[in-house]
Parts: sequence; C-alpha cells; structure tokens
Amino acid sequence: MTMNAVMTDEASERRRRAEAALAEKPDGVVEAIAGKAEVTPAEILAILPPGAAIPAPAESFNAIWDELRSWGEILMIVQTPDIVFEVAGTLPEGSEGHGWFNIHGDSPIGGHIKKEACVSIAFVDRTFHGRRSLSVWFMNAGGSAMFKIFVRRDAQKELLAPQVARFEALRDSFRA
Repeated sequence: MTMNAVMTDEASERRRRAEAALAEKPDGVVEAIAGKAEVTPAEILAILPPGAAIPAPAESFNAIWDELRSWGEILMIVQTPDIVFEVAGTLPEGSEGHGWFNIHGDSPIGGHIKKEACVSIAFVDRTFHGRRSLSVWFMNAGGSAMFKIFVRRDAQKELLAPQVARFEALRDSFRA
C-alpha cells in the first residue's frame, strides 16, 4: 500500500467517525462532537451542511475584528479541554506589538492574541441545543478555535436582530 493510499484511508476513517458523531448529536457542542470522533473541531465544521460554516482567510483578521467591534456587546468564548470561558463585552480596538495583537480598552475583554497563529476564520450558523446560533471562529493550525465571537441574545433568548443582520452581511461577503 502506498503512502498516499494510507493517508487517504486515514482521512476517510476520520471523516466517517466525524460524520457518525455529528449525526448522533447534530446540535451539540462542536468540540465535544470532535472529541467523541477523535478529530478536530475544524473537521466537524467542514462536514456541517452547506452554508453552515463559511470560511474566510486569516488575512481578513483585522477587517473582521474591526467590523465585530461595531456590533456592540458580544459574547467571546475561549474553550480549552479544561474550561469554557465566556466574557460579554464590546471588543476593544487592537494594536500590534511585540508579536501580539493587543486588545485593551473600556471592556471586560482584554489581553493579547497571537494573531499569526490564526490560519482561518469561520462564520458558523447552526442549531445549538435547539436554537439558531451565530458565531465567528478564529481557527489555529491544530484545527481548534483560538476564540469565538457569538451574536448575543435578548432576555427571551432570541438572537439580537441588528447583530444577526451584521453577521449575515459580513459572512456573505466571504461566500464564494
């Protein structure tokens, strides 16, 4: 068996596991689905129904960040195997220095992002636990989200219409 055949067989097996895990819990947490299938979150995003995960190039990081800053209060999530950290706030302006994208301002969201670790950005529109969920995922080379920005919900748990419109317009600007 050639090396290419082995790689193709492995890719096929990974995709089969991903599809089976997604079929079992189609509106579940992407990272949990990926963990069950022993694949990356990026591999799960890649097999969502057409239009559910629209990619954008990493070179669009600054333009996307600047647009997200105009949305008002968003929900930023950073997820590791050990924690899901959620922070609501407005995105501060970013500046680059010392190899980092530095964000500080009048917001609870602040810190430093290793921007060059971002290899792609995905606009994700899918059902999550029975409700539509809209988010922007900044992805690293390992196939995981560095962080995610979510459209907020109102007191009735409905997505905020102005943010939905902005999400859809920004996402649609990256459709092929």
